[in-house]
Amino acid sequence: MKHNYPGVSLGKICRLLGVTRQAYYQHFWYYEQISFEEELIICEVLKIRRDHRHMGGRKIYELLQPFLLAHQIKIGRDKFFDVLGANYLLVKRRKKQTITTNSFHRFKKYPNLIRDMIVKFPDELWVSDITYWKIKDSFVYISLITDAYSRKIVGYHLADNLQTCETIQALEMALSNLVTSEGLSLIHHSDRGSQYCSNEYVKLLEANNISISMTEKGDPLENAIAERVNGILKEEYLNDYNVENTQEATELLEAVIKLYNNERPHMSIGNLTPNQVHQSNLKTEKLWKNYYVKNPIIVNLF
Repeated sequence: MKHNYPGVSLGKICRLLGVTRQAYYQHFWYYEQISFEEELIICEVLKIRRDHRHMGGRKIYELLQPFLLAHQIKIGRDKFFDVLGANYLLVKRRKKQTITTNSFHRFKKYPNLIRDMIVKFPDELWVSDITYWKIKDSFVYISLITDAYSRKIVGYHLADNLQTCETIQALEMALSNLVTSEGLSLIHHSDRGSQYCSNEYVKLLEANNISISMTEKGDPLENAIAERVNGILKEEYLNDYNVENTQEATELLEAVIKLYNNERPHMSIGNLTPNQVHQSNLKTEKLWKNYYVKNPIIVNLF
């Protein structure tokens, strides 16, 4: 209206519309402030995404809390997701399907010891799995051992084949950093793949007094933490890089696992990082469900 009627004062237009000049200016100041705050938030999100390209919005929102507090920015999680969406910063999950487990072999298979188990300490339960990674024109295979309590990757190894000798190197790394606690027994849980059932792998576990547990039905939930870690490493990190050879892949994997262990928060451990929980034996509030305990409130309504 001021543009269409330049001869009429702004004060008079405001009185005709029943608002004050102060309210008129505050309206624009407010949206200018909101725009400035959103720009600050986006800059911080981009800094985090520089290393964690596919970290989910919830985790980024938790990481930003000290920054938001320091800048006196009040923004709820829903509004935060709206800001991410408006700036094309929401992430999409990718699906995978490549089989790395051969359960049809001559070796002894072990029972599942962790059904209904609630893990209370670090190095009480290790979960293991092997996952593939596509690089250039070939595949490499990553053997991982994760501490179920802290979600820390305690052992890993990358190879261009699925031989047992390669998988054992991940176990040897985990054992080299193991500090045993008196009265606490360690369980190693895996699928029934030939690598984990092999004589060499079993002997190494037995030599270190580690109990052996394996999946029984092929249900991914029987080894859910290991499956989840596989997905995090590939979907949030590894799949974004073009890698030429095994040496480059090994170097990148080492860097990514450092980011995962030291910087990436987990809802299952109170949005802390795996190293924080593992090194200090912190008691955390789980913000995610326990995969190993059946839900007692699910009933058949029919």
